[in-house]
Amino acid sequence: MEASFGIAFGGGGARGLAHIHVIEALDELGIKPAAIAGSSIGAIMGAGMASGMTGREIHDYARSILGRRTEVASRMWRARPETFAEAMQGGLRVSQFNVERILKAFLPEAVPETFAELKIPLKVTATDYFGHKLAVFSDGDLHSALAASAAIPAVFRPVMRDGRLLIDGGIYNPVPFDLIEYDADIIIAIDVVGAPDEAGGKPPTSVDLMFGATQLLMQSIIANKLKQRQPDILIRPAVSKYRVLDFMKVDALMSETADIKDELKRQIEKAVQARAGKGKRGKRVAG
Repeated sequence: MEASFGIAFGGGGARGLAHIHVIEALDELGIKPAAIAGSSIGAIMGAGMASGMTGREIHDYARSILGRRTEVASRMWRARPETFAEAMQGGLRVSQFNVERILKAFLPEAVPETFAELKIPLKVTATDYFGHKLAVFSDGDLHSALAASAAIPAVFRPVMRDGRLLIDGGIYNPVPFDLIEYDADIIIAIDVVGAPDEAGGKPPTSVDLMFGATQLLMQSIIANKLKQRQPDILIRPAVSKYRVLDFMKVDALMSETADIKDELKRQIEKAVQARAGKGKRGKRVAG
């Protein structure tokens, strides 16, 4: 009996473009996950894979948009508030974009509107701001769940769903491998949180400090989770030099993280062999 795989795509803004290599590697190995979980950008990438898109299709789609400033500008214009009243909703907050409108402008058409239409089960995280807890979505409306998961504080407005005010899922669970630990034989976790980087030598701005402090908090959460339980495979691409909104650097980021494809393939081979070895030993004991 072949092993089944579950994959957890972590949060990290633009650093999550590295997830595309993982999807391509799984495609090349002929692996279709039995379960997917995702936080923030990881939820969006997970939704692409769960909808049936190949890694190559996601890669081409990302490059076709993010590789062209005019295309990004056009889609951002499409996501603008339609009315002055909408722009003023909740007070004048020019720095807080409506993440639901932006996702609608940027999501590929292959991503359906509901979880039920997905081809692979998907769990999406968000943070219940006033409930002080993790929220996990796996049914109903998909787009609002993805928007909530990606609602980075101070960049995007929170999302209201089911009477709850929701923000970035990465705050409570940056790499949600624990959500699918019983859904497959081999669990793969991809951590793209990164950490503050001294590259460039410039002192960090207040915005850099805010995002960097969030990275450190997320790494603390991940480290604590790893003490309690471990995924079978943990991949950490070298993404720390990239900022959370560096989406326009798609080509450089993808080029510099390409080595994780071979790393993941090697780790999968080892995990499958280890599982097969355990099965054989178990049979000998039973006999």
